[in-house]
Amino acid sequence: MQTFFVEIKCQLGKTYDVASRLADSEIASEIHSVAGSFDILAKFHVDDGIDIGHFVGEKVQIIPGIVDTRTLIAFKAF
Repeated sequence: MQTFFVEIKCQLGKTYDVASRLADSEIASEIHSVAGSFDILAKFHVDDGIDIGHFVGEKVQIIPGIVDTRTLIAFKAF
C-alpha cells in the first residue's frame, strides 16, 4: 500500500465545491481544508502497483475548480 498526500489549490470561491466533488468520488481517505499556499490537503492510499502520477492526473486534477496540485509521498507513519 502506498500513502500520499495532495495539496490542492482551488479557484477563488470553489474550495467547498472541490472538496465535495473529491468526497463524492470516494478516492481520498481524508480531506481537510487548510490555510496557506493551498486550500485542501487530501490523503490517499493506493495499491503498490498503482502509478501515483497517473492516479493524480486522471482522478484528482480533472475535478473542476482545481488550479494546481502538489503531491507528497509518505515513507513511513509513526
